[in-house]
Amino acid sequence: MHPGAFAESAPDKPAIVMDDGRTMTYRELEERSNQVAHLFRAAGLATGDHIALALENRPELFVVTWAAQRAGLYYTACSTRLNADELQYIVEDCGARALIGSAETIDALDAVHAPAIELRLAVDGSRAGWDSLDEAVAPHPITPIEDQAEGADMLYSSGTTGRPKGVKVPLPSGDYPQMSAVGALCQMLFGADQDSVYLSPAPLYHAAPLRFSMSCQRLGATVVVMRHFDPEQFLALVERHRVTFTQVVPTMFIRML
Repeated sequence: MHPGAFAESAPDKPAIVMDDGRTMTYRELEERSNQVAHLFRAAGLATGDHIALALENRPELFVVTWAAQRAGLYYTACSTRLNADELQYIVEDCGARALIGSAETIDALDAVHAPAIELRLAVDGSRAGWDSLDEAVAPHPITPIEDQAEGADMLYSSGTTGRPKGVKVPLPSGDYPQMSAVGALCQMLFGADQDSVYLSPAPLYHAAPLRFSMSCQRLGATVVVMRHFDPEQFLALVERHRVTFTQVVPTMFIRML
């Protein structure tokens, strides 16, 4: 019930396939997320602490979220469409101690100055005030941290009736790892298992795409990720990768029809 198990049993199997052909295997996801988890511990982040990220749909997003998930951290995925003021509110409100961005989001994140932030990481190279994620994790081992514990996402509402509101749930108790509620749902409703192929066409900062994708990775399935929804490309990806289940909103259905 964890990608690490499939990193051992099927290390070269794709955990993530992007619509542009980029692929990350289960071994790569396991090793890189382990390194980031070690980085978080080295920076002083302990179980129950918080990180925030603003990343477009890309493999590194899963590396960061799985690092937080296995280190017992809360992680807040922020919309890449937010401006600096909106990001400032969320990052400060959730108490993030680490902030992760990319070339696409870092201009807005530069203006975020929450007092708790101790670590700023850029997934595609360093720049003033930001450390390169690749360089920062290089000294750290690819093996799991000693005190693995289940973390949890803390995502925010859309803010249509005021400021966005963070939804914080208690961290799972008990042994690590544990199947998530969404993972059990995938198994019961869709028969998801290691032979499944899940297609995620929506932004991963939304709750359903992020949770379904990570739940599928707990089961050893392959997650195909679209950077942006396009109806013809969606149908082509279903055919090319023999997708077994997906999740779309009505507007996407209408565009496909």
